[in-house]
Amino acid sequence: MLNGKRIVVVLPAYNAEKTLEATVRELPEMVDIRILVDDHSKDGTVALAGRLGLQVYVHDQNYGYGRNQQTCYREALAAGADVVIMVHPDYQYTPLLVTAMASMVAYAVYDVVLGSRIIGGQALHGGMPFYKYVANRLLTAFENVFLRIKLSEYHTGYRAFSRKVLLELPLLENSDDFVFDNQVLAQCVNFGFRIGEVSCPTKYFAEASSINFRRSVTYGLGVIGTTLRFALQRTGLAHFQIFSPKGRKLDAASAGYYAAGTAEPPASGR
Repeated sequence: MLNGKRIVVVLPAYNAEKTLEATVRELPEMVDIRILVDDHSKDGTVALAGRLGLQVYVHDQNYGYGRNQQTCYREALAAGADVVIMVHPDYQYTPLLVTAMASMVAYAVYDVVLGSRIIGGQALHGGMPFYKYVANRLLTAFENVFLRIKLSEYHTGYRAFSRKVLLELPLLENSDDFVFDNQVLAQCVNFGFRIGEVSCPTKYFAEASSINFRRSVTYGLGVIGTTLRFALQRTGLAHFQIFSPKGRKLDAASAGYYAAGTAEPPASGR
């Protein structure tokens, strides 16, 4: 705990067996609960997570990164989380920053904290492909103009949230795919939540997950679309459910498309 707040780390996993243990070993002791959600991996991720003492939930099929996060946050809230930190189990982001990020939320400095690969200028030294670095900088500049804030990047997967943020954002209106990350930040800006950043070194290596060029293009187009919808919403020219306070939100009840890792996954269905 920190400042009397329960700290929960969530790990959205897909074929993370090779890097999961290294990630978990570096999580700080102040973390109260550690939850892994497996998006129907084909390797031994689920079995290893059980041996490492994680709370495990398994999707009945591969739904995508965005749906995985929905499950992560639903189960973290159900476990009584006050602060939730998403840590990718591919060991690309160092878990050693969890304490710093959680503290900034637990002490109400920010509502959301991002681990930025750009602050400090070490992204390329950490192995980020040059085309991804360029795309990151261009998309971030585009978003800063339209969202009227100034972040160093919007595309990190290392994030900490307050309970209030996860309860109030209409997360069920978001994509099941990678653009979910970007939609969440646009929603945070739309609803007035405070966003902070910390410098985070990153490592790109063979076992670390990374989307290919085609999916990167799809993600980039999704980012542009989300940003333009945000701008239209703000000017009153259009209204979108992802920015509506009446949009669908997470609830405490488990959905029917996943089960605890000790049980057989439920029959396929949404």
